[in-house]
Amino acid sequence: MRQLTPEALNPAILNVQYAVRGELAIRAEELRVQLKGENHGLPFDKVISSNIGNPQQKGLDQPPITFTRQVAALMEWPALADIAPDAFPKDVVARAKELHEAIGSIGAYSHSQGVPFIRENVAKFIEERDGFPSDPNHIFLTGGASAGVSLLISMLISVPHKSGVLIPIPQYPLYTATLARFNGVPLPFHLNEAADWATSIHDIEAAIEKAHREGVTAKALVIINPGNPTGALLDEDTQIELVKLCEKHSLVLLADEVYQVNLHKPTTHPFISFKKIVSQIQSPVPLVSLHSISKGVSGECGRRGGYFECTNFPANILDLIYKMVSVNLCPPLSGQIGVDTMIRPPNPGEESYDLWKKETDEIHATLAHRTKTMSGRLNALPGVSCVDSPGALYLYPQIRLPDEAIEAAREAGKEPDAFYALQLLHDTGICVVPGSGFGQKQGEWHYRLTCLCPGVEDYVRKLEKFHEKFLQRYSGAN
Repeated sequence: MRQLTPEALNPAILNVQYAVRGELAIRAEELRVQLKGENHGLPFDKVISSNIGNPQQKGLDQPPITFTRQVAALMEWPALADIAPDAFPKDVVARAKELHEAIGSIGAYSHSQGVPFIRENVAKFIEERDGFPSDPNHIFLTGGASAGVSLLISMLISVPHKSGVLIPIPQYPLYTATLARFNGVPLPFHLNEAADWATSIHDIEAAIEKAHREGVTAKALVIINPGNPTGALLDEDTQIELVKLCEKHSLVLLADEVYQVNLHKPTTHPFISFKKIVSQIQSPVPLVSLHSISKGVSGECGRRGGYFECTNFPANILDLIYKMVSVNLCPPLSGQIGVDTMIRPPNPGEESYDLWKKETDEIHATLAHRTKTMSGRLNALPGVSCVDSPGALYLYPQIRLPDEAIEAAREAGKEPDAFYALQLLHDTGICVVPGSGFGQKQGEWHYRLTCLCPGVEDYVRKLEKFHEKFLQRYSGAN
């Protein structure tokens, strides 16, 4: 019998890269195991996983929202309401009873598109947010936003014809990984770091023209708003221009809006959904809007809950999407319930409201404080510049490295930012993602770090000391 080898597998998977859980994350887990030994010999006592937006991760301090967990508990075991009648607020009991009547046991399959009652609630949430109607039959509940992205890209890519998707650089590597998986072509366009990571219509047009010259058909445009890894927020005028660009080039607009609640400066940098823009200008552009319970103040990454809404999609395409989601039977019920509690929080006057308001306000304030503190301190370091992110969970500082460090990285077979990040991990226990995993202009180096870490003063101090030592370690520091 011949041995199974990578060459015997689907060749597309060999091209898949996902830096967020790549080399740095693997090495961080090895160090975490090493720390369990009595004489571990490491210069730190814990690994700080600043590489991924995982708010409730062990070692971070974002607690779950009580209302979410209480409803989840009663849905898991409805008898709890009778066994411990005084343990749950009345509105929690009422919500769980309402959901139980709509769902039944969460151990059973739901409708393939998601529980109809929850989709109706999502539609109401969208209508209240944007002021325009939403059809629950055009909403698909998913196992996190990533599942929706994977499904939609798989349907858009035409093989053997060369099909591409326009993606912002820097980008969340889910998009390039998914395109590689389905033999799609990434069509990059650079965001403008000097203008706080602004999106340029001219650069997207140039990317479309380049694709055309190379025989690639652009099928869709991905916009991440607020941005990942940049945290940038689009203004309304730019959003209108992007919609019109999609009309001009017959592109599907994939609006990744999972960070829409993560706003650090909501008065000056508000979130406006693409659904609202498309509805306001009565655009015919096909739009997919994605949301998730993993981010925001919910942070329920492990429950795998999310949704996407299709706007301006013909009935026959919606039927095909339904056929494809039916292959997986249904999204996880616990994730669907998480979506319901995210888009239907307690109302003022209800028993759970005050605690919910306190918990969510604290999460917003803490994240805004950390983002401002970290960006300010990073900008004060020699050779570092960092846009003060108005949204999302991250910062994406640019690091200008000495020539000697770049040469040492090349000799080690590493990209210079990965070389820097590996030394940061080995010296401090802080795990970040090199900018080469997200994309960047040639000759520039970045890294992404989350703003979720507790003890921000101690955390930033470690970053500062490491950076200064790194520059000292390689002569010619700038």
